[in-house]
Amino acid sequence: AANMSVVEHVREMAAAGLHSNVRLLSGLLLTMSVNNPELFSPSQKYQLLVYHADSLFHDKEYRNAVSKYTMALQQKKALTKTSKVRPSTGNAASNPQSQCLPSEIEVKYKMAECYTMLKQDKDAIAILDGIPSRQRTPKINMMLANLYKKAGQERSSVTSYKEVLRQCPLALDAILGLLSLSVKGAEVASMTINIIQSIPNLDWLSVWIKAYAFVYTGDNTRAINTICSLEKKSLLRDNVDLLGSLADLYFRAGDNKNSILKFEQAQMLDPYLIKGMDVYGYLLAREGRLEDVENLGCRLFNISDQHAEPWVVSGCHSFYSKRYSRALYLGAKAIQLNSNSVQALLLKGAALRNMGRVQEAIIHFREAIRLAPCRLDCYEGLIECYLASNSIREAMVMANNVYKTLGANAQTLTLLATVCLEDPVTQEKAKTLLDKALTQRPDYIKAVVKKAELLSREQKYEDGIALLRNALANQSDCVLHRILGDFLVAVNEYQEAMDQYSIALSLDPNDQKSLEGMQKMEKEESPTDATQEEDVDDMEGSGEEGDLEGSDSEAAQWADQEQWFGMQ
Repeated sequence: AANMSVVEHVREMAAAGLHSNVRLLSGLLLTMSVNNPELFSPSQKYQLLVYHADSLFHDKEYRNAVSKYTMALQQKKALTKTSKVRPSTGNAASNPQSQCLPSEIEVKYKMAECYTMLKQDKDAIAILDGIPSRQRTPKINMMLANLYKKAGQERSSVTSYKEVLRQCPLALDAILGLLSLSVKGAEVASMTINIIQSIPNLDWLSVWIKAYAFVYTGDNTRAINTICSLEKKSLLRDNVDLLGSLADLYFRAGDNKNSILKFEQAQMLDPYLIKGMDVYGYLLAREGRLEDVENLGCRLFNISDQHAEPWVVSGCHSFYSKRYSRALYLGAKAIQLNSNSVQALLLKGAALRNMGRVQEAIIHFREAIRLAPCRLDCYEGLIECYLASNSIREAMVMANNVYKTLGANAQTLTLLATVCLEDPVTQEKAKTLLDKALTQRPDYIKAVVKKAELLSREQKYEDGIALLRNALANQSDCVLHRILGDFLVAVNEYQEAMDQYSIALSLDPNDQKSLEGMQKMEKEESPTDATQEEDVDDMEGSGEEGDLEGSDSEAAQWADQEQWFGMQ
């Protein structure tokens, strides 16, 4: 060790993972080098800069690291020039320095990582793009593919993902990347066929690829069936990723009960699960289980506050407690941590919409649609914005587009019907669409609710009661019980209406409209004075979530923090 150069000591400490020590020593040595340029050779300066930059990277000081990496690459340039000029003597070969220089490609990869952490994707792409394709390692191709995809350069992205698969045929995330860019499942499967045939116990992989091909084309029913068939295979039973995908698919298909069940199953298997928990929290909040949402949020914050999910869950709690400013702040924080979080965009969009900032909300829903073109709830959010700002025409165009691209199923039919109900001219069309939807899925809650709304307008209360009783035969839902209560009041069945309101409130104690229905009836039974009656009517407001900001005591507190949390 006595004749080891000081640079070799730095290299050994770096290899040993002693980052803080490397940082101090290399910092001092670099100053010596500035004060006496002859002290270290160009290759030693290159090494010192790289090791110093690596230790900065480790301390999350990305801007500083980039500047040191850039200096290192300049040193490397000087190095190649000098070595080309000198005739190669036997001396060069025996010099171990040249053999173990940090790889220039690795330096460029680290720089790209810094740039992505600094949200400078264009710079990240530029530096990786500059590496000749023959020299690109799998991780460089993977990072490039993800960056291209985010930047909307789909063809380049596909090429890079395929390159990853050529190098590593079992890169499953690269497979998902290709499927998400609508490369056909069969083509993707053909790229892995050799490995499937040559390795035992991988026969499930082609089915796995098929399942996610359905996921990305938005064919929820077939995706669910295919993943269930994988899940039933004894070797893949109780796989957390598959259960999470199933939960997400049930949610997309509008089957919230099954979705919640699968999320619970996944969570039991893996108490540290984060992925998908934002959707789970949203579903619990929608069902009015706010205490469960709060507990889930606390648990997730304990697991990691560096992920978007805990912030979204906490934001859903605020949103459904009608504290929209706080929900907006939490949604913004989540987007800052992960700009691809669809759930965070939807939360922030809904909060903005309910605060009357509809144009800003629209931007968020559009971005969510760009990230998840197969998710109906993104379109629903946007359409609610159009309806809130009375752009019925735009809403109609959008709903028709969704209907065409995602196909005619109970969900798209109901969404289109919802818009048709807003326009006096298209009432009949709405009725036809809803009947089609209910033929396909008699228990689809959103369709039942809209059909009930129509029947209520036409004062066909008996039909409405039959419809709701039928829908409640196999499921229990707060809103359905409440509407049934309203219909029973209309036909003077007070006792039974009271029962329905009670059931609704037992399912969701925060359901304002059920409380109002009950209070109204209590007043009917003891008519004190007519003026109070009208007050109750005024309170009803429109929209499920209440459109005004109402009970937000913290508005002022969050308001000043909003401006630095805009969309990038």
